[in-house]
Amino acid sequence: MIDIPAQKPLKQLSVLIIDGQALSHDVIKSALIELGVDQVKSAENAFFALRLCETNHFDMVIVAFDVKSDKDGFNLLEEMKIKGYVTKRTSVIFLSADTSTALVNCVVELQPTDFWVKPLDRLKVERRILHILQIKNKLHKLHYCIDKGEYSTAIYYAERQLQDPALAQYYPQINRLIGECLMHLFEFSEAEAFYKKLAESYDYAWVQTNIVRSLLKQDKTEEGMALADTLLERHDTRFTTYDALAEYYIDKEEYAKGYEVIKKATQLAPRNIERNRKSLTLARLNHDRMGQYQATQNMAKFAKNSIHDSPEFRLNVVRSAIDLAATLGEADANRLLARTDKDIERLEAEFGNAREMKDELSIIRARLCNVRSDKKQAEVIMKAHEDVRVTGSMEANLDKMKAFHELGMWEKSLEILDLLKDQIESDSFIGQVICEYLEQESKERRDIHYSPKELGDMASVHYKNKRYKPAFQLLKQAMQLSPANVNLAISQLKVLAILAEEVGLDEEQSTSMAECRELLRSQPLNPSQQTRYNEYIERIDKVKAA
Repeated sequence: MIDIPAQKPLKQLSVLIIDGQALSHDVIKSALIELGVDQVKSAENAFFALRLCETNHFDMVIVAFDVKSDKDGFNLLEEMKIKGYVTKRTSVIFLSADTSTALVNCVVELQPTDFWVKPLDRLKVERRILHILQIKNKLHKLHYCIDKGEYSTAIYYAERQLQDPALAQYYPQINRLIGECLMHLFEFSEAEAFYKKLAESYDYAWVQTNIVRSLLKQDKTEEGMALADTLLERHDTRFTTYDALAEYYIDKEEYAKGYEVIKKATQLAPRNIERNRKSLTLARLNHDRMGQYQATQNMAKFAKNSIHDSPEFRLNVVRSAIDLAATLGEADANRLLARTDKDIERLEAEFGNAREMKDELSIIRARLCNVRSDKKQAEVIMKAHEDVRVTGSMEANLDKMKAFHELGMWEKSLEILDLLKDQIESDSFIGQVICEYLEQESKERRDIHYSPKELGDMASVHYKNKRYKPAFQLLKQAMQLSPANVNLAISQLKVLAILAEEVGLDEEQSTSMAECRELLRSQPLNPSQQTRYNEYIERIDKVKAA
């Protein structure tokens, strides 16, 4: 049994208030003084709050979302948790006048002790603080053990406390901690039985979603999915259920399903950088260039002024924009690339003197030339980057690999991919999916030497010259690289309609026709696209009926 220090008396507690509004400080301070807590420090912004945390330990942190200037309260609280200034034993209260679903979902992920809506009332503040401190005092041993990773010991103390009728009002919090410990110990069967027993008395969202999680961890898929379907209908359980499903699909390497679910979770709580990182990785694996672009935009937006902030996020927006532009029609691509030019100019103005950044921006410039069909200028730029050493970030190396491939330097491209595969640790989610992605890239770049846009242009030339079979094969390759591209699917149906009328469709062509049909049924089409789709399907069906 570990040695657990005694909980501090009320008089010795240290509190930090972080808020840009003086009125909030006054209300909270007066409530704390009334309770006998006089060790209170204040900060009006994140910079001073972090400075105070470097030299002080705080038992309670009260942080507002709308702190002044630098970071918002969400980013600040996340950084304080990462740096260890806030632990399970710390009472954390989040303040906000904004109660939008997206913000509340994001804050809930950080697991504050309480969430207060502004404006504050002193008497209510006093009652809530007293209630929180009473709970923290009763659960001190449990929180200490969990902070130290002593989950079995935490369960021991929790089970003893559940036998004390005087602690009945704290039973929900104690039970929640027991469940967390069982999941940490991978005792999924015990966790399932535990949560199901709780469900007889409580209908809390965390009870229900953890039943799903424990069932799926044991591969009790039918029961777990049936309960998940029910919980997705509930507002209070939808978000956490999506997370449980995403975790399950990813564990099972069902990446397409995992991606669809994680996108929904990200829409409900868009600030989580790690979830956006997973979304980006899965988007690449599923050839979703638009999803890739949106994930990088989210990461750049929500990492700003946070502990995660880095120019790499902004570079990744530019890289994903170039990937997306290579799949778009000329007008849409030009609009996107015009915005990308401005992003690059800003990056060059801010960071262009740094050697590594200068090299990465240079390769981005080469890729821009490629997507604009200026191969000569791209070749001139890439002459300064001909070595295939793997240095810098994964994204920078992937960008260089793409630049080589787009110039027809396929051996260099594949050599970089092989070097990258040797460096990835596959024992994490990101590593596991990136390994899968690199394998996919290696295969596709050996088999397919052009971008979707280039393949579409080449197919158009064959079509105009009535070479329909080569046009079909090129469009099929383009669809392999961009499987959700509506315009490519319609173009392929157009070719298949002619082939059906002239010679009939073989098995490969019939399969492609069915895939295009399924995709276009599931996508919103504009009037022109819908008219063309209807025409080509009618022509194909007429041949089949004859």
